[in-house]
Amino acid sequence: MTAPTAPGDTVRTRAWVEHIMGMPISIHVRAEDPRRPDVEAAVAATYADLRRADATFSTWDTDSQLMRLRAGTFTGERDAWLDDVAAWCAAAERATGGAFTTDLVGPDGTRGWDPTGLVKGWAVTEAAAHLRRLEGVAFSINAGGDILCGRGPQTPARPWRIGIQHPGNPRAIAATVELVDGAVATSGTGARGTHIIDPRTHTPVQDTGSVTVTGPDLVWCDIWATACFVDPDCLTRHPDRMNYRLARLPA
Repeated sequence: MTAPTAPGDTVRTRAWVEHIMGMPISIHVRAEDPRRPDVEAAVAATYADLRRADATFSTWDTDSQLMRLRAGTFTGERDAWLDDVAAWCAAAERATGGAFTTDLVGPDGTRGWDPTGLVKGWAVTEAAAHLRRLEGVAFSINAGGDILCGRGPQTPARPWRIGIQHPGNPRAIAATVELVDGAVATSGTGARGTHIIDPRTHTPVQDTGSVTVTGPDLVWCDIWATACFVDPDCLTRHPDRMNYRLARLPA
C-alpha cells in the first residue's frame, strides 16, 4: 500500500501492525506529524476495539462470548456488539438471497450462528471511528486483505494506492485501486483454498480465483465479495448498489 507524494510534501506516513483475529492487522496513518499524542491514542483505541471484537466473536476460542453462547454456557452480560452484528447478518442474508449465510459448521464441528464472513469488516469499521475524529489525518486499515480508507476533518482528499493480490500467485499484484474514503474486500481461493460454502447446497464452491469488491462501506464489500463468489450474478440484481464495483480474477 502506497501514498502518492509530491515534491516538497510535508505529509508523513507511519505504520503499526498487531496480530489480532489470527491475522496481522496494519494501520497506516498519514499526517504532517503522525507522532502526535492524539494519533497514538486513537491507534491504541482502534486496536483495543479489534481485540474486543476478537474476544467476542472468535469461533476458534472456546471462551469467546460467541462460542459460549453457542454451547449454552455463557452466563454473563452479553456484549451489545452481538445484537448489532446479528442485525447485519440478517440484512446480508436478505440482500443476497441467501448466497451469504451465517448458519455454518464451526471449527468445533457444531453448526450454529457464525458471523465470521462479515465480522472482520464490521469490527474494522467500528474501530476506525477513533481515527475518523483526528483532524488533518488520513488512515488505511488492512485486516487480512480487507481494507478501509478514510480521513478526519479538514484532511485533503489524497488517495491510497492499493494492490489486489493475484489469486494464483500470492507474490503478484493483479490490479491496483485508489481510495480516499472507501473500502475493498476480496473473497476467493487464493489464500485458503476451497473453503467458501454455498448455502444452497451446503457444499464448498468449486470455482477458483477471487472476487474483489470496492465501495463505500467495508461491511457490504465483505458481504458482496463472498456472496458473488457463490452467486456471480448476485450484485447485478441490485441496481441500488451500483456504487459497489466487482472484479473477478481467475486463479
